[in-house]
Order: sequence, then structure tokens, then C-alpha cells
Amino acid sequence: MYGAQCRPICCPPQYIVQDYYTQRLVPVIHPIVNIRRQNIVDVPQHIYQQTTRNVVVDRGFQANPGYVGNRNRLFF
Repeated sequence: MYGAQCRPICCPPQYIVQDYYTQRLVPVIHPIVNIRRQNIVDVPQHIYQQTTRNVVVDRGFQANPGYVGNRNRLFF
């Protein structure tokens, strides 16, 4: 049909790509810092301190028991 003088035409190649995926594990490190806080809160503590006193009452000399004045006077 075409005679012997025809040169064949070469087209550029067509590429067919078939992609395959293979998994590869990559470590991802997530650092976690646990913080234990101790919060100090002032709470009043009521402390009652008891004391005992010995008191000596000297009524003095009572020469006149019917006298209504100051009875603890030593000198009249």
C-alpha cells in the first residue's frame, strides 16, 4: 500500500504508572509531664490558753462587825 520508501513514525512512549503503597511506621513521641501541685491554704486554728491564779483576800482586822464602811482597811 505505502511503498517501500516510507519510514515508520515513532511516537513518544506513553507511561502507565501503577502506584503501590507500603506502610512504614514512624514513631511520633508525645511527651506528657504530670505535675502534682501542693497548694498551701492558711486555716486559722483557735487555741485558748487557760491560766489559774490564786488570789488571797485579806479582810484585815474587823474590830466592829456592824460597821458598814470599807472592811478591808487595816487602819481606821
